[in-house]
Amino acid sequence: MLATAVIPWTPAFEFDEERFHRQVQTIAGDLTRYIYIFGTAGEGYAVSEKQFDQISKAFWLSARQAGAAPMVGIISLSTTAVIDRIERCRAIGFQTFQLSIPSWGPLSDAELDLFFAETCGRFPDCQFHHYNLLRTKRLLTAKEYKRLADTHPNLIAVKSSASDPLVVSDLLQASPRLRFYFTEVGYTLARRTHDVGLLVSISSINPARAKAFAAGDHSRREADLGEIIAMINSLKELAHNRFHMDGAFDKMQFRCSDPSFPLRLLPPYTGATEQDFDSFLASIPSGWRQSHLRQ
Repeated sequence: MLATAVIPWTPAFEFDEERFHRQVQTIAGDLTRYIYIFGTAGEGYAVSEKQFDQISKAFWLSARQAGAAPMVGIISLSTTAVIDRIERCRAIGFQTFQLSIPSWGPLSDAELDLFFAETCGRFPDCQFHHYNLLRTKRLLTAKEYKRLADTHPNLIAVKSSASDPLVVSDLLQASPRLRFYFTEVGYTLARRTHDVGLLVSISSINPARAKAFAAGDHSRREADLGEIIAMINSLKELAHNRFHMDGAFDKMQFRCSDPSFPLRLLPPYTGATEQDFDSFLASIPSGWRQSHLRQ
């Protein structure tokens, strides 16, 4: 299981380090030891270099204290900035990174190969996950992954939120060489035939239920999936034409574990409101609510 730690901001948009430490402890203790920061939900696209370094150092300390296995996401339009961030994180002690390809325009095959050469190829002592998401304007298929995996032994895993059975089936052609992590719908599809990991998303609202979903048999997952899809649809309806960044959703989801966790995102992006969270909470089936949130 992989889970994200999102960034708590004060009303002045300063990093709330103490609350962040508590979040990492909660995730590591209740959900999974495998935690990453600065994915699309973690506002890795929005932080300054100063904020990136401050939060990365805090995460390294939090992970060591919690006994967690930490991973840092690297998102930038600049490959040079990506390289610089990896180098600085390596100096702290990080060895595992999550890559998203530059998104100003869709990369050609030659550009794609060069990007992975400048990251995986440049840092052979590190391990890399690739986050395959549409925000980057190019979704990779098994064809690209087989080529990249043959070239770079330290490309070890792929994250995907795919829910289309054809897309999931195609990606799994690059397994078992690459480890795949899917969000709940794709995970249910993929686990019918393959040993894949769960990229915890909406199920994180209840860590105990999330772990049961990941570890259960197929009939258990199928039974849970109807409620999971209903919650996803409720969130999408709530967000329609109002907020759209992944962090807005993930911060509401973690607030189910910490009712005081702030929902704000770094400007200019719009986060959910207190009323949005109340509406989201009301839409959660009673069996998915944590005990301190049950009414």
